[in-house]
Amino acid sequence: MGDGAGRDLECQKIMDGKASNRNGSKKAIPSCCLKARASAPELEAKCHSTVVSGWFSESQSSSDAASKRIYFNNPMWPGEAHSLKVENILFKDKSKYQEILVFESSTYGKVLVLDGIVQLTEKDECAYQEMIAHLPLCSIPSPKNVLVVGGGDGGVLREISRHSSVEQIEICEIDQMVIDVCKKFFPELSVGFDDPRVQLHVGDAVEFLRQVPEGKYDAIIVDSSDPVGPAQELVEKPFFDTIARALRPGGVLCNMAESMWLHTHLIQDMITICHETFKGSIHYAWASVPTYPSGVIGFLICSTAGPPVDFVNPINPIEKLEGAIKHKRELRFYNSEMHKAAFALPTFLKREVRLPCDSATPAGGICVS
Repeated sequence: MGDGAGRDLECQKIMDGKASNRNGSKKAIPSCCLKARASAPELEAKCHSTVVSGWFSESQSSSDAASKRIYFNNPMWPGEAHSLKVENILFKDKSKYQEILVFESSTYGKVLVLDGIVQLTEKDECAYQEMIAHLPLCSIPSPKNVLVVGGGDGGVLREISRHSSVEQIEICEIDQMVIDVCKKFFPELSVGFDDPRVQLHVGDAVEFLRQVPEGKYDAIIVDSSDPVGPAQELVEKPFFDTIARALRPGGVLCNMAESMWLHTHLIQDMITICHETFKGSIHYAWASVPTYPSGVIGFLICSTAGPPVDFVNPINPIEKLEGAIKHKRELRFYNSEMHKAAFALPTFLKREVRLPCDSATPAGGICVS
């Protein structure tokens, strides 16, 4: 307990400019502290993956061993935290970009945490990985060239590889340590890297996309972290412009798009930007993932001008793809019924988020031209 609290206090000292090295110079600000300061400096948000009394709490900012109090704060979901009982810490280290923690939980299997935020667990990763991959790939006929942005755990690659029509799978992940850690501790996900169609690029995705030939990809899947600090540019117009340029006519994007319970303003901002950028269909879909904040995660799915794409009704149903359902690992969450259901939006979301009109707008959906 004391070690975790000490690190969090140190993070706050660094952010306040009060910490220094032995030679008297100020310490460099860790990436997680930069994210907290950039996102909500008024909250004095602190970070680091701290396990207190055998529990990991996402959004945990600090702990006070003397008073046995734990303080929570995260600019993406202030005022709440999700806790998991820790059986064993398997790995903890800092890469060039972030703090990486892997632990064995009592109910969700192994858990991957980056900068204090749960990225995946063995029990429920299937929902996120399968939906973010198959929502776009089952909506277009015979996809051939696919790019993954982020996704260093390999789970999205595993799902893309179910599609026999795909000839090339490229992935651009900035953090090599994430890849290495997942290959060691999450082999059921990192098996995606074993596919001979996969070509790995380690580096910044924004710069990578600037160098991509126009119209290269049939689909781009953005499996990014939450848009705070350095990741903020992944939800801004210049980034979406580079994606649209890299897609062929009628090509599709599936982008992680946060929680409808917590981030309707962010979702609306992303939809507005994509409406200006992509000239085809734009939809919001969602899935249940228990260990993500609020228990759900959303996907923004768009197409460029060209052959029309009906995202709601899969034209390339996975049930008809030979061997796809059991490829490498049997599908656990996705099917054509779940695909269609993912686009059904609750009433409050229809009121708060306006989707552009197109011919594939679901019956009863609300859109704006």
